[in-house]
Amino acid sequence: MQRLSFLAALLLACVLGPAAARAQGEQSIWYFGQQAGLRFDGTAAPTPLLDSKLTTYEGSSVATNKQGQLLFYTNGEVVYNRKHEVMPSGKGLMGSKSSSQSALIVPDPGSGNVFYIFTTAPQGTSNGMRYSVVDMTREGGFGDVPRANMLLISPVAEKLAAVKHKHGRDVWVIGHRWNSNAFVAYLVTAEGVETKPILSNVGSMNAGPGRNAIGTIKFSPDGTKLATSIWRESNKFEVFDFDAATGKVSNPRAFGTYEEAYGVEFSPDGTKVYGTCNGKGGGQAEIWQFDLTQKKPTAVKIGSSANRKIGALQLGNDGRIYVAREDNPFLGVIQNPNAAGLACKYVDDGLKLGGRRSKLGLPTFVR
Repeated sequence: MQRLSFLAALLLACVLGPAAARAQGEQSIWYFGQQAGLRFDGTAAPTPLLDSKLTTYEGSSVATNKQGQLLFYTNGEVVYNRKHEVMPSGKGLMGSKSSSQSALIVPDPGSGNVFYIFTTAPQGTSNGMRYSVVDMTREGGFGDVPRANMLLISPVAEKLAAVKHKHGRDVWVIGHRWNSNAFVAYLVTAEGVETKPILSNVGSMNAGPGRNAIGTIKFSPDGTKLATSIWRESNKFEVFDFDAATGKVSNPRAFGTYEEAYGVEFSPDGTKVYGTCNGKGGGQAEIWQFDLTQKKPTAVKIGSSANRKIGALQLGNDGRIYVAREDNPFLGVIQNPNAAGLACKYVDDGLKLGGRRSKLGLPTFVR
């Protein structure tokens, strides 16, 4: 039985690739929505967690150690320790529980005790993109926030993603300027956060009324591609190449029109991109697949949701992609995301949350 479990884990690591394999334990706990949570353990379906104190309409992030033990979690406003208590200085972060990707936790590459929480303000407001420091040696090992809300750039869209540098040690954190077509890439090293960004003026403008700042961004598991959604008025998904050595974004490919595009995610093998959209004002919740192996990628609607609105997509450690459904006790699940078209098998009531409810967000992690 132990040998079977080992072989299953080895197969999963091969399918998900090196980026996912090195982060299995570190992404094994999710907290999101209305005090909802999940624990991933190998290839089996995740188990609902009922101990979360976090409430967020959209973004969140969770820090665990390599063994999968909880360290802390946040919605971009409040930081909770592993006792599910607010850290003493863990209030007042300048993200927002109504920002699509309001928070992203990045470990300090030079320390096992220091973490950075990157945050984005909602709707392109002046709080912009900032970072705060969590020191896990404080408060008897339960952590505190000695420095908070250091400004990087303002204004920005509600987008945050992170991926390992090509050499495998440092981390790139990516956002998008507001009223601009510029991606901003900040390098996190053992010396701290480099505050001068790498700019890539490429792809569509993120601009217009503040609600247009809604949308998400994701890296492929191998870190070579980046996908993003633009909620309004462009109503599209875009896919780019990413150079993990330089932080530059290039070679845009656009897919649209998809009204109120929101969530994006890659398949474990990086050959497919998935996107969610809701139709103007909601009520037409759909999941689409784009096959990047084709010279002219085809778009296939792989599912519709009974929900009026769906949101974030997130690849789990089990190789499935989960779909946030607003105010619903179930997540949607894409069962076989490497498969083309309807063979990927979308299930709307795919995973019960143990009586808790999803909103529009799922946690954001480093790829």
